[in-house]
Amino acid sequence: MKFCKRYEEYMRGREEGLPSVGLKKLKKILKRCSIEFHSRQDGEGGAACPNNCAVCDGSFFSSLLNEMSSVVGCFNQRAQKLLELHLASGFKKYILWLRGKSLLSHGEMMQEGKDLVAYGIINSIAMRKILKKYDKIHFSRQGQAFRSKAPSMHIEILQSPWLCDLMAFYINLRRSSDKNKSTVELFDDCFLTFDDEGKPTLSCGLFDSLKIEIDLTCSICLETVFDPVSLTCGHLLCYMCCCSAASVTIVDGLKAASHKAKCPLCRQEGVYEDAMHLNELNILLSHSCRDYWQKRLVSERVERVRLTKKHWESVRQDFLGFQ
Repeated sequence: MKFCKRYEEYMRGREEGLPSVGLKKLKKILKRCSIEFHSRQDGEGGAACPNNCAVCDGSFFSSLLNEMSSVVGCFNQRAQKLLELHLASGFKKYILWLRGKSLLSHGEMMQEGKDLVAYGIINSIAMRKILKKYDKIHFSRQGQAFRSKAPSMHIEILQSPWLCDLMAFYINLRRSSDKNKSTVELFDDCFLTFDDEGKPTLSCGLFDSLKIEIDLTCSICLETVFDPVSLTCGHLLCYMCCCSAASVTIVDGLKAASHKAKCPLCRQEGVYEDAMHLNELNILLSHSCRDYWQKRLVSERVERVRLTKKHWESVRQDFLGFQ
């Protein structure tokens, strides 16, 4: 079955009004472009379409951008609500109930998490498929430029921190009672796996045309992420490593980071202020890597105390100097 038909059948099975990628509409735009391109080529003897196309570049990318923005916005909003409900304390759950938010059962939470992961992944595939179709018609740089800008435009679900935390959330609900297992099943083809050195990876292979692998190793300390944080560009770091990269203290926190502070990996600016703590992933790793977590907890606590003392000593010195 072709992906377009499979995608439409999947979306028909979802609730009405759920945002999606209009694959048929976008394909019609590309088809119209192809016809006009060939007519221009026959009439003028030149290939105008690959470099500058009002049909595609004027309506194709704007339509795809609007649709993916709606999909990502819906995905992030629902994921946030679900994870907020799962981590809420008894009193907070009561407050949520007073605000009119329905409280889901354990099974309903698992199903909602599974559906959200599937919804995010299949829409990411849809975006990639239609861009691949664009590349078949165009031999220009617009498609590549759109892909490279997708993270900064926050329309790529695979780089959404909510996807990583949703996968961890589902594993937390389904976690095996056997603490010695090195592989924890999520659903069908999604796992938390460990390599020979004990480094964990989240992987998911839904819809058999895309496999996601999220490396859970911090790129700064090269250890399993501890107190994990996702930057707005999608890269995962330990919280203390993140503060170090942003040149801020743990006392001030990431909100104090400069707008010009760059991600140490992709060099994108302004990625720290809205960085997100991955609480579900933190819970998952603390249960799955117990020995490592306990050792890191002790060393992290010592380092936090040292940095806090250093910060307040600096503040005291500045105050005395001011006097």
